[in-house]
Amino acid sequence: MIRKAVEVLNNNGLVMYPTESSYALGANALEETAIRKIFRAKRRSADKSIPVIVSSLQMWRRYAYFSKPAELLVKKFMPGPLTLALRKKPTIPDLLNPVAVAARIPGHPVALALVEAAGYPITSTSANISGEPPVYSPKATPRPLRSAIDLILDAGTLRRRKPSTIVDFTIGDEPIVTRRGAIPTSAILKTLAARR
Repeated sequence: MIRKAVEVLNNNGLVMYPTESSYALGANALEETAIRKIFRAKRRSADKSIPVIVSSLQMWRRYAYFSKPAELLVKKFMPGPLTLALRKKPTIPDLLNPVAVAARIPGHPVALALVEAAGYPITSTSANISGEPPVYSPKATPRPLRSAIDLILDAGTLRRRKPSTIVDFTIGDEPIVTRRGAIPTSAILKTLAARR
């Protein structure tokens, strides 16, 4: 199924796949045609950025500018539910976000296998209509969204967990936790403080 999913992504299609917290909607994050499909399917405002998953720090470096503190968090907490917003390189379309790219290395084996097999970043926005609750089972996928999805990697009903913690490195001189999630803010701050 992973091979079929990658074929869908390579042809600018949409794949629904499981993550640690809920199901996500995946597209080739380097192709504007595919990204536009995400916005349309979710009825998402074009000014809202879309996060992505990557398979490794090596892949991630091709698309974002890294600092030592950012690398420290990646090595400490990933794969896992931590998203870092970093200044993006020109290799990432402005349609995702004109300034930054929010990414993580997923801890769910299916999500990780998918992005490893694809070899490029994959969008990782919730598989829902924008503003509605996350989806924890393919059976609960909203009908308007289901019609836009080309393939579902069905891992059954997922346990309800907190979303990923988001740390933004683009706002100021110091990283800021902009969403509290599965990884406690105290653990993030402790790790960053240890480098000093």
